[in-house]
Amino acid sequence: MNRTKKYIKDYPRPQYVRDEWLCLNGEWDFRFDDDNAGEREKWFDAFEASHKIVVPFTYETKASGIGEEAFHPNVWYRRSLAIPTEQAGKRAILHFQAVDYSAKLWVNGTYVGGHQGGYAAFSFDITPYLQYGHENIVVVKAEDSQSCTQPRGKQRWVKDSFECFYVQTTGIWQSVWMEYVAHTYIKSVKITPDLDKQAVRFEYETEGDLSHPGLELETRISFKDTVLKRFSLAIDRPWLKVETDLLHEANGPWKVNAWSPQNPNLYDVEFVLIQDGVVIDHVHSYFGMRKVSIEKGKVLLNNTPVYQRLILDQGYWPDTHLTPPSEEALIEDIDKILAMGYNGVRKHMKIEDARFLYWCDVKGLLVWSEMAATFEFNDIAVETFTREWLEIVRQQYNHPSIITWVPFNESWGIMHVLTDGRQQKFTEGIYHLTKSIDPSRPVIVNDGWEHTVSDILTLHDYEESGDAFLSRYADKQAIVNNEITFNNWKYALAQGYEYKGQPIIVSEFGGIAFQTEKGWGYGNQVAGEEAFIERFRKITQAIKSIDYICGYCYTQITDVQQEMNGLLTEGRSPKIPLEVIKEINLA
Repeated sequence: MNRTKKYIKDYPRPQYVRDEWLCLNGEWDFRFDDDNAGEREKWFDAFEASHKIVVPFTYETKASGIGEEAFHPNVWYRRSLAIPTEQAGKRAILHFQAVDYSAKLWVNGTYVGGHQGGYAAFSFDITPYLQYGHENIVVVKAEDSQSCTQPRGKQRWVKDSFECFYVQTTGIWQSVWMEYVAHTYIKSVKITPDLDKQAVRFEYETEGDLSHPGLELETRISFKDTVLKRFSLAIDRPWLKVETDLLHEANGPWKVNAWSPQNPNLYDVEFVLIQDGVVIDHVHSYFGMRKVSIEKGKVLLNNTPVYQRLILDQGYWPDTHLTPPSEEALIEDIDKILAMGYNGVRKHMKIEDARFLYWCDVKGLLVWSEMAATFEFNDIAVETFTREWLEIVRQQYNHPSIITWVPFNESWGIMHVLTDGRQQKFTEGIYHLTKSIDPSRPVIVNDGWEHTVSDILTLHDYEESGDAFLSRYADKQAIVNNEITFNNWKYALAQGYEYKGQPIIVSEFGGIAFQTEKGWGYGNQVAGEEAFIERFRKITQAIKSIDYICGYCYTQITDVQQEMNGLLTEGRSPKIPLEVIKEINLA
């Protein structure tokens, strides 16, 4: 395993790194605002805190220092921020990795702006509102609701948790941080590898005054400390695009170091903005040369069929809920997934911390990135879902570990998609909008059943018996022609859509739970380790023995609150020896 050239522990956005940054996690003043009086009473100027809260943990979690699970629709945060005098002349960019569900920001009593969407990262340029060399007051109001028109994933919308829906997440739940940049800086770079052409395309977005004639942007590509490419562009507009090959004598003739689970090779890249010979911005990034494609009913990675052994991961922890307790906790989960013989993860109903994706890139773990669902269908839900999903696709685009986009799951938020033309058109729209940003990855619509347009046909099936599973899947045509139902009432395809030879993956199965009265699993609970292993082995072998199925996803890595069907406990203790699971997966 080789970390990237510029790895900084706990850096919140490790795919796009600057040296100069300030972590704002830690203790903030906090207050509930159930009557929504704060803005009328100008709490952005001053408010009496009722609690101290440890950011980025939400008030519902023990780690926050509060640990109250009751729903509160409005919450306020405040902290002071010292800006050194020597930073005058630079822009101060305040970053929020995630705030659920909407956020409003004030600095020194002046409104800066807002953002809606609980899973996408966002930023504000707070330079005009700061006093350099003095203490500054940052105030955040987070607004949440129990509406099912907002993308909420597994967060409950009623008082108590039920079925597979858990305690809600309200407010700041990922890192808050700040960085200082020049007045003209590199805002983003979209990186697209082309394995077949042995080339990579960069799409640069710059911000600031571009009228200066001495601006140039230098790009430096290296692999394992060997510089492969170095080129410069004159900057005369906010958007620039360039494609370069990666051929270099260090690679050997016509050889590119591809990224794969077996060899997660990463190229380091630096973007350097220069004005009149002086460096004014320097960003470190990386990319992986890999290709995802579909051919003859198979998913191909780097032009070779890849059998996907995925595990479903909801990304919850006992004391921190959706928020990872630490970077080490993310690494531990990835290491245990790999130790069990899985080569990928379906990140379920959650957009995970960017550090998780970094370590998947580094360690070679395949990722399906899945959007949090709404649970109603109307114009508002269409708008909120679409806006946030497109933000997320752009933000996660550069991660080589992500090989599949999953905007919809089990018809959640589109409950009548089997027959409803509007809901079908919505899924088609999301599919094509996703492809407009990223034509390189498969898009699954809608995971589990009732597919409309979809690059992969995925099925959810919690059949306990391996023999019964084999019998059900003996006739492929019966499945793809909607002659067989799943969960006794769901068809593979929505009405009006035909199977077009897509790869078929069983993307949920298993969910085996030991006997307990504290929670639930799928099917009958098992009495002990031997019974668990027997059932796990038979159903896994049954799936692997069917030649037209090219992958699976087991439910799930850990227990989550009342859902007790993980291979690990909530505290990450194995219920079954990891090597036993690995032996079955790799048999």
